[in-house]
Amino acid sequence: MNVIAVYEGADEPVVTEKPRPEPAAGEALVRTLRVGVDGTDHEVIAGEHGGAPEGEDHLVLGHEAVGVVEDPNDTPFAVGDVVVPTVRRPPNGANEYFARGEPDMAPAGEYHERGIVGAHGFMAEYFTSPAEFLVEIPPALADWGFLVEPVSIAAKAIEHAHASRSAFHWDPESALVLGNGSLGLLAVATLDEAFDRIYCLGRRERPDPTIDVIESLGATYVNSNETPVSSVPAAYEPMDFVVEATGHAPHAFETIEALAPNGVGALLGVPGDWAFEVDGGRLHREFVLHNKALVGSVNSGYEHFETAVDALSRFSASFLDDLVTGVYGIDEFEAAFADDDTTIKTAVEFGSYEER
Repeated sequence: MNVIAVYEGADEPVVTEKPRPEPAAGEALVRTLRVGVDGTDHEVIAGEHGGAPEGEDHLVLGHEAVGVVEDPNDTPFAVGDVVVPTVRRPPNGANEYFARGEPDMAPAGEYHERGIVGAHGFMAEYFTSPAEFLVEIPPALADWGFLVEPVSIAAKAIEHAHASRSAFHWDPESALVLGNGSLGLLAVATLDEAFDRIYCLGRRERPDPTIDVIESLGATYVNSNETPVSSVPAAYEPMDFVVEATGHAPHAFETIEALAPNGVGALLGVPGDWAFEVDGGRLHREFVLHNKALVGSVNSGYEHFETAVDALSRFSASFLDDLVTGVYGIDEFEAAFADDDTTIKTAVEFGSYEER
């Protein structure tokens, strides 16, 4: 079967062949429909993040996938069920995090991530997965199921923000998303029903398709070239909730200043090493005197995928059409990895649901 992989020492993905996998006991065989491309894929390709399975010289890419069950193999699924795989797997047998159903809370070394580190991903015509790591979705969402994983990241951030405020009555009204990439836009859409006022900060100038998407969702675009994060409270309003989806390290500290009293920021981006000066005493006072909080969040659990399926089912068709700027077959897969000012979210298509 055809797969899209990156080889050690290479800086671009290629199509290669691997044997079609055979499902082991407790696993289903899934025919891949679509696999999304995101910033993590580009980091893996560039050698900045992740790595191949032990003893192998390549990594099959892709962690945002949707497929259709081809062989249930005595799992609870049926032929034709549309499923989305979660990303993390136990590295050497189950550990306490997987046993508790909390693989997203496992520290480095206690997990593999399919398509990222230690385990092949889903950019293949077929993949197998234990049933416990497959989330069923409605067939009507088959075309968009590859978005479940990134939406689940936003869903987990929201859950952890509320958990951090659970010691008192917290009724947030305003939210700011830092970053107008695909994750930022999906976060805006996910927040839409829970917040009265939503803002999204980016550094693009008009005209720009991401700004059009933000405003079509009823959110306000904030141009960081004119209004940096720390100036948002004065220019707009202090924020009850901030979602950082850029990996721009200074934003973690600027978020503290953007928060309203009792507010919470969720950090989702993963920056490289970056040394810079901050006024630690002033930020410390902001935490203490105004009951502010920051939470970090990476990956997501099964329940966040389920929440994401519900959220995705409520997204409008027009939003999804505007968000996904390209779906490419394997013969033109390079286009899915291209990046220009018109690209928001892309995917590689291996087959259609109707082919079953």
